[in-house]
Amino acid sequence: MTNPETQDPPRLDDQLCFALYAAQRAVTAAYRPLLDELGLTYPQYLVLLALWEHGETPVKQLASTLHLDYGTVSPLLKRMETAGLIHRTRSPHDDRSILITCTPHAETLRTRAAAVPETLLSATGLGGTEVARLREELWGLAERAEGVAERAR
Repeated sequence: MTNPETQDPPRLDDQLCFALYAAQRAVTAAYRPLLDELGLTYPQYLVLLALWEHGETPVKQLASTLHLDYGTVSPLLKRMETAGLIHRTRSPHDDRSILITCTPHAETLRTRAAAVPETLLSATGLGGTEVARLREELWGLAERAEGVAERAR
């Protein structure tokens, strides 16, 4: 049996959560200058990617797609509407549902934004195979962690 009083405390650099946190911050910082050229923040970019992929989307579905709760995505969407990037309208089929669509201005950004991922990958030196493996591992980790979080509720 291990004695907690004689055991070394956990080291920060040995924590998976800290490595993920540091990587997320570094990747977001690397995206910043590319997105600044488009006049977008990273969260706005993610919303637009989802809308460009799926088209008109209910807020609830958008929040689920982005793995965000409604309380987080709602203020983001309000700011994006004020910035002229999206429209929010009530669903004609359900007054409780708000539909999100891109504005013409956001659609004009689509072509320029298409170059962002490749530009970032090129700058980091990551190859396609490495990116695919890393993405697969991270989605697997996310799925496992979500399962743990669900069981803890």
